[in-house]
Amino acid sequence: MTPFGARLRELREAKGVSLSDMASELGISSAYLSALEHGKRGRPSWYLIQRIIAYFNIIWDDAEQLLGLARISHPRVSIDTSGLDPRATELANRLALAIRELEQDQLEDILRILARKKDP
Repeated sequence: MTPFGARLRELREAKGVSLSDMASELGISSAYLSALEHGKRGRPSWYLIQRIIAYFNIIWDDAEQLLGLARISHPRVSIDTSGLDPRATELANRLALAIRELEQDQLEDILRILARKKDP
């Protein structure tokens, strides 16, 4: 599951709406909405995110948060380290190899380090 998918499910469940009803309202298939929630599909389009924001009547900071979650929710990531320090390539490759084995607290530690950098 992606951060966007987890938040989408939280919003849907808080509203007490079924996946199929929400999908119908958004004009998408319930299979696609389920795939978004489970992280089986890539980032949704900006247009779909705007429809989701309107559907839940999300404003200001919450809308910006949802957009930010969509930006960091691509389930298959590619990292281009060409031209960077060799340690950057090592980091990217070691993370790719180890990510499934990391414990929750280790993930949190890495995310805290990365949070010190300003998101693009």
